[in-house]
Amino acid sequence: MSMSATRIGAVIRKELAEFQRNRFILTTAAVLPIVFLVSPTAQILALKATAVSTVLEKRVETGLFLPLLIPVFVPAILSAYAVVGEREQETLEPVLTTPVTRVEFLLGKAAAIFLPSVGVSYLMFGIFVAITQFAARSAVATAVLHAPQLPAALVFIPLLAAWAIWVGLAISARATDTRVAQQLSTLASLPPVAVVALMSFQVISPTFEVAAALAGGLLVIDGLALFAVARLFDRERLITGTKPGGEGAAQQRYHVRGA
Repeated sequence: MSMSATRIGAVIRKELAEFQRNRFILTTAAVLPIVFLVSPTAQILALKATAVSTVLEKRVETGLFLPLLIPVFVPAILSAYAVVGEREQETLEPVLTTPVTRVEFLLGKAAAIFLPSVGVSYLMFGIFVAITQFAARSAVATAVLHAPQLPAALVFIPLLAAWAIWVGLAISARATDTRVAQQLSTLASLPPVAVVALMSFQVISPTFEVAAALAGGLLVIDGLALFAVARLFDRERLITGTKPGGEGAAQQRYHVRGA
């Protein structure tokens, strides 16, 4: 069966509608970006023009790093809910019994999470930079605008989001509890963040060559992740296990009695 943009679009629309109905998801997606925006912005605005260069440099490094946590934690939480959350709500089985393939299903889920997550991340990052340019001291504003980490951060936002999404979907497809899936997804999304943190705090020099190599490697991993997650996606198990006590459980009890 060839891939259908129509079926992928249907999955995207359904996923977005599911997010709108879930208050926890909406609250998380709204609160986390604000938290990661307010803290670095307040630190930057508190700097005085007479601040020594080392203090200024560390504040700028922190200010440019914290917004990068938005494209990690927000999609990690959303993607961890995407499959196991629907199983708990008993809305997954009707989708899986349609002609949509597992690749189309995963692409639709991933796109529905990727687009708003990356959009919000760039928006918060842009607000942070704009506030520093208009409200911070001149020396501080100049340090933020010309920081070598700034272009690298803009490149890594979609790459980090894609990593978090595929990790979250892989865990969600195998988990049986939403909270556990979200915790595991958040932890598993941290390794690339550690590398970006080393660049942001200049433990690894954020040169163009280093940033390009890391971004290229992460891009390749993100591209291959779809097929890796698709192999973990057991359609039959998800259908029979959708409803507790349903057909899957009944068959299991039958086999136990027969034994």
